[in-house]
Amino acid sequence: MSEITEQFNTAMGQLTAAGAPYELSGDDSSGHYYVNAPANLVEALSVARQHGDREFLIYEGERRSFNDLMDEADALAAALQARGVAPGDRVALAMRNYPEWMSAFIAVTSIGAVIVPVNSWGKPADIAYTVEDAGAKVAICDQQRYLGVAQRFQEVGIDTLIARPEDENNPLGLQAFVADFQGVAPQPVTIAGDDLAMIMYTSGTSGKPKGAASTHRALCQAVYNMECAAIAAAMTNGELIGAMLERGFEPTSLLAVPLFHVSGCHAQFLANLRGGRRIVMMYKWDVDRALEYIEQERVTTIAAAPAMMLDLLESPKFDQADTSSLFSLGIGGAATPPRVKALLQEKLPQNFSGTGWGMTETNAQGASLTGQAFFAKAGSAGFPHPIVDIRICDDDGNILPDGATGEIWVRSCANIREYWNRPEANAEEFRDGWLKTGDIGYLDDEGFLFLADRAKDMIIRGGENIYPIEIENALLEHEAVRELAAIGLPHERLGEEVAVVVHLHPGAQLDEEGLMQYARAHLASYKVPTRVFFSEQALPRNATNKILKRELKEELLAKI
Repeated sequence: MSEITEQFNTAMGQLTAAGAPYELSGDDSSGHYYVNAPANLVEALSVARQHGDREFLIYEGERRSFNDLMDEADALAAALQARGVAPGDRVALAMRNYPEWMSAFIAVTSIGAVIVPVNSWGKPADIAYTVEDAGAKVAICDQQRYLGVAQRFQEVGIDTLIARPEDENNPLGLQAFVADFQGVAPQPVTIAGDDLAMIMYTSGTSGKPKGAASTHRALCQAVYNMECAAIAAAMTNGELIGAMLERGFEPTSLLAVPLFHVSGCHAQFLANLRGGRRIVMMYKWDVDRALEYIEQERVTTIAAAPAMMLDLLESPKFDQADTSSLFSLGIGGAATPPRVKALLQEKLPQNFSGTGWGMTETNAQGASLTGQAFFAKAGSAGFPHPIVDIRICDDDGNILPDGATGEIWVRSCANIREYWNRPEANAEEFRDGWLKTGDIGYLDDEGFLFLADRAKDMIIRGGENIYPIEIENALLEHEAVRELAAIGLPHERLGEEVAVVVHLHPGAQLDEEGLMQYARAHLASYKVPTRVFFSEQALPRNATNKILKRELKEELLAKI
């Protein structure tokens, strides 16, 4: 057993032992759970009031304290109750990153209603589908989303409110809606741990999105688990934490990912709200604006997708900006490319960065790796979390030995209860308390999780399984390549052949033969692409910055 593993096990043992702050119990069909975790989100988020008038949120020149946000949430909650929203009713939230998103989340869950975060990157038809599929009674939209769905919602009888309407006097505006409830607290309701709290829809990259329905208990366990994992990481990285404290900067996160995804909602908004840490929130990702925020607000932490990290670390302005406060970069949403780690060590030689693996269906819980272990255990997504059981299975559900690659199955008290109104999917994806994730990976002999790819993205060439991420990570090391996606295309003899779509850095020069030579030098022969397509445009991505491979594949098939 390595020193890193021993240190981690020791720290977790101290944190989760009987009588410890994060005491573990249970081993039933839902796995282990934290004994001391809050029972519902009202209890979990009430600690935010203890932080009082300290600054919590900075957004486009607006500044809110913890009290400000909680007071806004109270007024909205009371207004929703007066409008007839009752426990169990669904309230959809269709807007980009605004402070009102946060206050609405707190408000809706505090009265026992179910929050439905909507992917605001979608077209009006996509937004309408999500809201209607959830059976929402009320939809809170920003102006742009409202314009796209107003007529449809009026036709089907969905009550609609507008955050930041163009016309401040619009009676549907949130300000008008809560005007008579300033300083009013909502009527208390009884909320059980098994009551639904949220239906968060999956990205829908392979079809219509599904509503991942989570209970209050699952969300509370997830947030509590993130706190436990963070403390364990600090305990095993004393030297790095000491260096961070010596810098003297107030812990401040740059929230640059959508709030309607678990990485924005759970890992940043909810975690920082409970932890008393500041958030600088971006409406959407912009690398130049991000660097301005880092310098002006002395940002210490950023958590984002690998593509966003590459944008940041490769920006010509990174070396010009004052990034002395920046200490921790969290990479999630996909396996961390080696290039990101190399740039981190070059640009921020003393950093407390990390990675992890989780899903909407696991409420972002799964595995994580931070600090020294992040650099020492190359390619790993981390240690499985204390409340998460992971096993690797073959296509028939048989458990595979350490080191063997297969589908990742997860059992956890933080898992969703079900897919909303999807009995077929529930029957297929849930097996005796375990969730089939569709992700491919393996566990090594020390229990570290390694990701291979999504099952649906695997390329089968002449009977050989090829995971696109291996090809992508290798070819992304080429200095001319900015983005790259590996895709399987139909082949008459082999079944599939490997194709890559490449987007180069501005001004870079690279042709097909040059890329093929590089591939042959860095990949096994059967993994070397046989088709290369160059794109002058950035590759299409969804709201969580994952490349839309299905869209790329459809475009290529239409051309060839």
